[in-house]
Amino acid sequence: MTESKTDDPASSPGSRRAVPLIITEDAALLDDLLRLCAAVGCRPVVHHAPPDRRAEWDAAPLVIVGDDAAARCRGVPRRPGVLLVGRDQDDADVWRRAVEIGADCVLRLPDAEGWLVDRIADVVEGVGRQALTVGVLGGRGGAGASTLACALAVTAARSGHRTMLVDGDPLGGGFDVLLGAEREEGLRWPDLAASKGRVAGAALEDSLPALSGLRVLSWDRGDMTVVPPEAMRSVLAAARRRGGVVVVDLPRRVDDATVEALAQVDLGLLVVPAELRAIAAAKRVASLAGMVLDDLRAVVRGPYAAGMDDTWVARVLGLPLAGELPDEPRLLASLDDGTAPGADASGPLGRFCTAFWERVLTPEAAS
Repeated sequence: MTESKTDDPASSPGSRRAVPLIITEDAALLDDLLRLCAAVGCRPVVHHAPPDRRAEWDAAPLVIVGDDAAARCRGVPRRPGVLLVGRDQDDADVWRRAVEIGADCVLRLPDAEGWLVDRIADVVEGVGRQALTVGVLGGRGGAGASTLACALAVTAARSGHRTMLVDGDPLGGGFDVLLGAEREEGLRWPDLAASKGRVAGAALEDSLPALSGLRVLSWDRGDMTVVPPEAMRSVLAAARRRGGVVVVDLPRRVDDATVEALAQVDLGLLVVPAELRAIAAAKRVASLAGMVLDDLRAVVRGPYAAGMDDTWVARVLGLPLAGELPDEPRLLASLDDGTAPGADASGPLGRFCTAFWERVLTPEAAS
């Protein structure tokens, strides 16, 4: 009978959550493997030798065999998802041992740490449909991009979609303020600024404030005004892996972090007031964003100058028209009362957002 070590009931073979099975007696190697598992938010099942129960061996989504345990794993039933892991870069016999246990591949630490973290995260989080990611930009300052982004997220959450709202504009004032939830507990951008590599999607989601039925990544009241590009890349990738909908409020300036965000956006909305100066400014924003983003559409706001309408503005910008953003006379008063944009499903903004999601979302995007 081999001894199984686990610190978490959720890591047991009967758990609903998929976790790797590690087989090793090498304490230093085990410490490294536990560290990599912790990076994606899981606690694996650990044995010194193949488990006595065949079902436990077969059911593990991933089996990580330490090089020290390869001999003890000879004769185990062949199955996919077995990795042989060690440190000796010059061991010529490692491939023979890998063949003997039916390993898919041989990994050497620390060189393969990044790949192994990704593989562990895939089995823990699952490899499902990525979130539809919508980026919202303002054609000029005060265009209403943050309000639209917030309303889109609130509407998606109300419709039953897993939703995350990401504030990518450090000078926008913060979505927690817009949602009236500055004191809600949870991580903000400064807490995630050092993120690199693979970030666990479930851990990210659980760590963020839950507001209006969605998760919100915003700013604190500190002095940080820049998201490192690596953090933007890692955090957005983690958010997208959770599926559903991700809405990102983007700044008009296209810095390195904005480029990283645009690279993960499926559809962009450029909010443009129907004024000549605003249209001229929006054209520059569209040109810069369009260098990274393939699908950018115009959302036009009235009132209109003489001779203008929404189709004319979109044509001047050279963008497809996503729609005309309606005026909502009581919006400012509602915000002062702590009501989130789009919270009123029957209001003009709520109806606009509902119609937008009905056009662009497929049934598979709900989770």
